[in-house]
Amino acid sequence: MGRLLRTGLNAGTEAPRVIGGEGVYFHLADGRRVLDGSNTGGPLGHGHPRMAAALREAAGLPMVSEGWSWAGRDQAAEDFFEYGLNGEEHWAGAVRFCLSGSEANDIALSLAQALTGRQPIATRERAYHGLVGLSRDVTTQPHWHGGLAAPEAVGGARLPFPCAPVHVLPAPDGALYRSAAEAAANPPRPLYERLADAPAMLAQSAAVILDYTQGGFYHDGDYQDAVAAIARENGALWIADEVVTGLGRAGRPFAFQDGGSRPDIVTLGKGLGGGSISVAAVLLSKEVVKRLEGASWQNYGTLRGHPLAMAAVSAYLRILHEEDILARVKTLEAFYARRLKEIAERHPSVSRVAGQGLHWTIELHGPNWRQWLADTPDAPVASRVADLALQKGAVIGTSGEQTSLFLAPPLVISEAESATLLDILDQSLDLADREHNRMMEAAQ
Repeated sequence: MGRLLRTGLNAGTEAPRVIGGEGVYFHLADGRRVLDGSNTGGPLGHGHPRMAAALREAAGLPMVSEGWSWAGRDQAAEDFFEYGLNGEEHWAGAVRFCLSGSEANDIALSLAQALTGRQPIATRERAYHGLVGLSRDVTTQPHWHGGLAAPEAVGGARLPFPCAPVHVLPAPDGALYRSAAEAAANPPRPLYERLADAPAMLAQSAAVILDYTQGGFYHDGDYQDAVAAIARENGALWIADEVVTGLGRAGRPFAFQDGGSRPDIVTLGKGLGGGSISVAAVLLSKEVVKRLEGASWQNYGTLRGHPLAMAAVSAYLRILHEEDILARVKTLEAFYARRLKEIAERHPSVSRVAGQGLHWTIELHGPNWRQWLADTPDAPVASRVADLALQKGAVIGTSGEQTSLFLAPPLVISEAESATLLDILDQSLDLADREHNRMMEAAQ
């Protein structure tokens, strides 16, 4: 009928037409079954029986707004502390549920502004924190700006006006693999040198918000701890955006556990509902909860903490614990690291590989991402690689970027299924190699 306004991540291509799914597979309209190799919102894959049973049971519950007490919401909070925090209870104060990761980040940032009396906020380059309010402002990936991307012939790219000033820190350096050209173009610099301007930025900021995967940059503990210390010294709050990584994707409960510092606020989303329903959360430290004493936090949402969402949260947290999914992810992390390094070394088109747990980015050589706004009528090479992978039987993500591919399969994927996914990636990168070689020959 064509009445749905089309959206899509793989810029310049048609999205796969999904009609069903089971386990780690999608069922497509053309009758094929393809591996789901890129789905940060589906940690348990598709149709997990325990998740389906929990939602069926909750379907008959009353609609209760956030303003009313609800036993299921209280239970979800208890389950979050018991099964989700897993050793982090000593500093965690209280959790509040909301609708999406974007909303969670906007809530956290606006609270930081209220607590500190400062308007500016800080993040790092190539970050993505959402497309709502302040979360949109700190989304620094060039093409995800909530505006319009179009070729010059039809007006060019147009960005929306910001809600707040934003300071942008350099991203961390770490990578599993770098090509010789990438290493020469971006040689590593000492951490103190990279963050030399951070004190001045954070002295003006309400908060610094750090995510752990976006744009293919994955923080190590040293980078996190350095930024956290600078924030504390300069009166800014530190917000850990764990919307992608929290509760499983990083191979541990939280990506921030790679460092010694602990955040003032944590945001979660995507996998929190087990892939069955949209739900997110804001976790406040005990210190922040204490700062709220005697104050009314005027922040309300009608559908936040909906009974269906709370049932999904409780079910996912129990499955995560009882099926020991974190151990599975940690084991697979080593398998992916080994295979991806081998693949990268075989393909001249690959510039950089980085990742953790079951989230990996494969960056191809190409134009500088800092200038690309998706304002091109041509399908990016990453999208064409993803198209070829789909023909071969796997969904591989691009986030709509010109040169970046990413893998984020369900956390229940097996090693054999992972091997198939990586084989398809390996074969599909031949297309990128041909494009890369053609461009190198043209440049000579």
